[in-house]
Amino acid sequence: MAKKSEQERKGILGRAVDALSSRDEKAEAEAAKKEADAAAHKASQELARRQAAESAAKTAERRAAEAEKAAAEAQAKLAELEREKRAAEIAARREQIQRETQERIEQRKAEAEAAAAAAQPAVYVVKPGDSLSKIAKEVLGDASRWPDIFKVNKDKIKDPNLIYPGQELTLPE
Repeated sequence: MAKKSEQERKGILGRAVDALSSRDEKAEAEAAKKEADAAAHKASQELARRQAAESAAKTAERRAAEAEKAAAEAQAKLAELEREKRAAEIAARREQIQRETQERIEQRKAEAEAAAAAAQPAVYVVKPGDSLSKIAKEVLGDASRWPDIFKVNKDKIKDPNLIYPGQELTLPE
């Protein structure tokens, strides 16, 4: 028995210390395992949060891109509507100008016709029973203006008492 086993040499106290050490090591190992499990769980949760955040970010980016595309389409549509509105305004203005121009043309025609009519001396065709004083009263509103008619028509009338039906007399202004 030269060599006693180590357990025999340690005795009860040594065995108790070994048992306690072994128990402490197991407890430390379990605690370390629990810490490792907790850290792994925490890391797993963090990874899940990051993945969720990345997914949310990608979704937000996709929605932002869709919103930008929709905004660009809306802007293009608005620009098209503005062009159409401007074209309609131009067409309406063009029509208005054409109407106003046509009205001016018609007004100027009427003025020109009136001026032409005014430039030509008024003519009276003698009817049976007419006299210069009767014509002056009827046309000029005053019978005493018969000499005015006579003066204007001296080339056609030699005697103011002798006028003939069908004769064309120029009226004074």
